[in-house]
Amino acid sequence: MTLHSDAVRVLERYGDQQGLRGVYLDHLREHPDGMWKDCADGHVTASALVIDPEGERVLLTLHRKLRMWLQMGGHCERTDPTLATAALREATEESGIPGLRMLRDEPVRLDRHHTPCAWHLDVQYAAVAPRGAVEAISDESLDLRWFAYHEVADVADESVVRLLEATRARL
Repeated sequence: MTLHSDAVRVLERYGDQQGLRGVYLDHLREHPDGMWKDCADGHVTASALVIDPEGERVLLTLHRKLRMWLQMGGHCERTDPTLATAALREATEESGIPGLRMLRDEPVRLDRHHTPCAWHLDVQYAAVAPRGAVEAISDESLDLRWFAYHEVADVADESVVRLLEATRARL
């Protein structure tokens, strides 16, 4: 199975956000290269909101290029076997936390947004940090910080707030 076929499978099974889900599936049908950063019409990305094991805080990254507090995530790589592993890889790389585990194997939500380079069709998951996890800032971040749920709306945009709400509904 290719990453492209895994993405189609995941999106076909995803039960929420029917209209946006259709946009993603149409994109993948029209673009065999729709998983990769070099697809000029946009590409699928994978991200994960990292939550603490007590379920009271989330770890956000101050993105170096965008200068916004966001969940961990980014571009898929040709070595990623699935969207879920791409999201987990990105979360691990950007948080510096080994031993993250997915809250569930299915996405929490979808978010389509335009970046300075292209459209990102982000497939968003949630990952749980192990107890006592210590984060480490990566080259892609200016900062990493744990925020209580009630603090997220004060620092992050609506897409992160919606991701947090969707994640909390699944806890």
